[in-house]
Amino acid sequence: MEKPESMERGDRPWGYYLVLHEDAGYKVKQFVVRPGSRLSLQRHRHRAEHWQVVRGEATVTLGKEQVRLAPGGSIDIPRGALHRVESVGKENLVVIEVQMGEYVGEDDIERFEDDYGRAAPAPGSAPPKMK
Repeated sequence: MEKPESMERGDRPWGYYLVLHEDAGYKVKQFVVRPGSRLSLQRHRHRAEHWQVVRGEATVTLGKEQVRLAPGGSIDIPRGALHRVESVGKENLVVIEVQMGEYVGEDDIERFEDDYGRAAPAPGSAPPKMK
């Protein structure tokens, strides 16, 4: 299936994302994570997310918990929660992400750990204590 020209793509060290739809208060994305790769340990101040795994295997860190997800599995990421996802299978991890909140811009991200040297939280914004 070819992607429409208007679809925004963001290439990242771990894979890429496609913006499937965006409107006031929400955004729908597909992101693809290469096997053995993971996103930053991060949080968002203005949005919550829902992740639906459609292909591959994931380990999701949410606070201090680690959750294993296979195709058909999903998880809710509350606004402000520390989280990350890792592709732990032999094929690409494909996730459909629904972002909901007052602001869904790509710059609403605070990175605390990053395998690619991109972690640079603002001064005084230490990650919340995980319970």
